Amino acid sequence: MLADKPYVGGYTPTQADVQEMNKIYSQFVHINRWYMHMKSFSEAEKKAFPALASKPSATKAQAPKAPEAKAPAAGDDDDLDLFGSEEDEEAEKAKEERAKQLAAQKKGGKPGVVAKSSVVLDVKVWDDETDLKEVEKLVREISMDGLLWGAAKTVPLAYGVSKLQIVCVVEDEKVSVDTLTEQIEALELVQSTDIAAFQKI
Repeated sequence: MLADKPYVGGYTPTQADVQEMNKIYSQFVHINRWYMHMKSFSEAEKKAFPALASKPSATKAQAPKAPEAKAPAAGDDDDLDLFGSEEDEEAEKAKEERAKQLAAQKKGGKPGVVAKSSVVLDVKVWDDETDLKEVEKLVREISMDGLLWGAAKTVPLAYGVSKLQIVCVVEDEKVSVDTLTEQIEALELVQSTDIAAFQKI
């Protein structure tokens, strides 16, 4: 569907893109959570992981299904948690464990490693009359503690329209890439912002 065009309907985003994104996210929310969590570890940390002691027992796999939950009564929509709280609990446990490791490093006198990521952003504009130099200037004016802007270039899209591709380095603990893209998209000249590449450094 997206092999020969950047959006579901062609070369501009539509509601069809929003629907497909929501559908895919709802199907793979747990995989996405696991993937983003695993990406947060450095290569050294991954190599230090212990081997799996044993395969999951057959008893657990063959456990009887839990009875289906009853549909919520009318008026209970505000209490409905579509994704549950397990992901939040696991994420909090992971954060606490990482915090303990960093605290232990500091206590032992060892300097903590500052986790950084290199991010390539595709900044798309509304039409071929938009001045990409002005867009780059406005993007670079966005300042955050832990954010460093790098090289930028203009990349042709289609029908005479080009996009701005710009590199930045962020400190993972200080800068949220989601917040950064939201600030860029808040600029009047910007139509949308995509993450073209994301790499831990």
